[in-house]
Amino acid sequence: MGVLVVGTVTLDTVETPSKRVEDVLGGSGVYASVAASFFKEPVQLIGVIGADFPYTYTDFLKVQGIDLQGLKRVDDGKSFRWGGRYAEDFNVRDTLFTELNVVSDFDPILPDAYKETPYIFLANNSPALQLSIIEQATDPKLIVCDTMDFWINEEREALDALLARVDVLILNDSEAQLFTGDSNLMRAAQAILRYGPKRVIVKKGEHGAFSVTESSFFSAPAYPLTQVTDPTGAGDSFAGGMMGYIASVRDMSEETIRSAMIYGTVVASFNIEDFSVNRQKCVEFSEISSRYGELQKAVRF
Repeated sequence: MGVLVVGTVTLDTVETPSKRVEDVLGGSGVYASVAASFFKEPVQLIGVIGADFPYTYTDFLKVQGIDLQGLKRVDDGKSFRWGGRYAEDFNVRDTLFTELNVVSDFDPILPDAYKETPYIFLANNSPALQLSIIEQATDPKLIVCDTMDFWINEEREALDALLARVDVLILNDSEAQLFTGDSNLMRAAQAILRYGPKRVIVKKGEHGAFSVTESSFFSAPAYPLTQVTDPTGAGDSFAGGMMGYIASVRDMSEETIRSAMIYGTVVASFNIEDFSVNRQKCVEFSEISSRYGELQKAVRF
């Protein structure tokens, strides 16, 4: 059983109103894998790094129980680097630089041991790459994918083809509006369903997320925090937490998906309390369970 995560593994530079950090561990694949690992199911990571990628970072991922057989190190290449700056309220982020490096020509091949992994999360990446993973997989039980505005604008045809092959699409509110041209998020989500996914989950940052299928609607609140340090990777942590929980209970019912979204919200709440994955290094599952219980009480009526 377990979760297969396909995403980026990066060295990030992040600026906030209070601090700047350089070359810290980041990437959609990292945040999602670490989040999924809290649920004690096998987690496999597909990605690529350069010769400059610190072994201390890969050692941490191994300690988390993440299988790195699918993480390729290019001995003569440089790792993907990204830099971003957050505004005072953290609602606006400017990209300072993006250096694709080894990611630019990465064409992943699934190890045989990964092909039968039942739960697949395709973190933000090119639709063509995401589709190639689906074509290599053997009868997965659940395929969830993420995307972003760049792919919507630049590779729309490939993205449309991808959506016909996935079970769940996760995207944020502005991306849903961009994809459909509709400012009403509910209508936008319903329109995306017609492209093929059985479920659309729209992330709304500090306002939580909601899920739409042809027959259901569910809204998950964000966990309330009084202090935000670094929101980078929160959306990937949300998705990874979801996938980890689903894999742990081996069920995909509506009730399970709703619980999974709450767990995803909780795991993401730890993510934003420190830079990179620093907070996740010391999170105990009892803390996750406690916050899950708090949210249950908060929305009960």
